[in-house]
Amino acid sequence: MDKKNLDHPKKQHPLTQVWNSYPDFFQNSSTSVLPVPSIERIIGEIFAAGQFYYYVINFADSTLCNHHENILSMHGFNKYPVHLKEIIDLIHPDDLEFVMEAERMCIEKMMEINGFDYQQELKSSYCFRMRTAKGNYELFHHQALHTYKDENGKLLQTVNIHTNIEHITHQNSYTVLLSGINGRKDFHQMQWINNNKTSAPSVIFTKREVEVITCIAKGYSAAKASDFLNISEETVRTHRKNILKKADCKNGSELVKKAFEWGYL
Repeated sequence: MDKKNLDHPKKQHPLTQVWNSYPDFFQNSSTSVLPVPSIERIIGEIFAAGQFYYYVINFADSTLCNHHENILSMHGFNKYPVHLKEIIDLIHPDDLEFVMEAERMCIEKMMEINGFDYQQELKSSYCFRMRTAKGNYELFHHQALHTYKDENGKLLQTVNIHTNIEHITHQNSYTVLLSGINGRKDFHQMQWINNNKTSAPSVIFTKREVEVITCIAKGYSAAKASDFLNISEETVRTHRKNILKKADCKNGSELVKKAFEWGYL
C-alpha cells in the first residue's frame, strides 16, 4: 500500500476510501506534532443545541487527540479513543453510506468553489445516528472545522464536534451543509439523492434568514445576533418574527427542530 495513503495498518476505516480519492488535498505523510487548536475560537463558530464533545483528527494516520471529556460518558468509552475507526464504529450501519457520500460531497463542493484556498474558513455539517452509552442509536449533529494545512495546502488536522440532538428530532434530513465561518457568508446546501427517506423542505429560507436561524440555534439574544450579523436589533427581531410565521412555529425551539429536519442546520 502507498505509504502516503491515509490509512493505518491495523485501524482501517471506510472514510479513507473517500479521502484517498483526492490525493492533491488529503494525502500526506507528515509526522510532525501540530499545536493544539484554539478550542475557544472553534466553539465560538459552532452551535451545540445539546450535550456535545469534540476531538482532533490528525490526517497523516487518522489518530485522535485533544478530546472533550464528554466523549467518554456519551458513548460509554472507558478511555479516550485513539483512532478514527473507533468513532466510525459507533455510526449506525445504515447511515455509513451517507457519511461517506457526505464527505465526498463536501470535498467536491470545495473544489467547485475553489474553497481549498480558504478551507480553514469553511465548516461542513450533517447528521447521522451513533451508538450511545445506553446501547441504542441516537441522532447526532456533526460539524467539522479545518485547523491546519501544510505549506503545499494539504489538510493536516480537523476538529470534529458531535452534538446529540435526539431530544430535538429523530428525523435525519440527509442534507449536507458547507458554510462559512470567521465572517465568510458561504452557504451551500446539498441533498443526498441516493435514498428515499426524505422530501424537500416545505419552506425555503433566504440566506439572511438562515443566518438568523443559526443565531437562534446558538441561543443568541437580539443584541448579540445584531453584532454578529452587523444589522440592527430591530431588523433581527423582524427577521425572527417573519421566520417563525413562515415556518409556522410558535417559538425558537420549534423552529430549531424544523430547521434540523429541513436541513438548514
